[in-house]
Amino acid sequence: MTRKGIILTITGILIGMVAGYFYYVEVGCISGTCPITSKPLNSTLYGGLMGGLLFNMFVKSPKGE
Repeated sequence: MTRKGIILTITGILIGMVAGYFYYVEVGCISGTCPITSKPLNSTLYGGLMGGLLFNMFVKSPKGE
């Protein structure tokens, strides 16, 4: 992976983490039984994972691979 691809993926992770925490704060889980949104750490990590995967889709691989 190129340097630009790594930076793009890390940017996606950070944006996803912020979005995951924002989702926890604004929507959350009232009953506390939701596996992802019941705790801020879970929601933040899940958002980071999804953001990293989403932004990684836009990384172009070299022609030889």
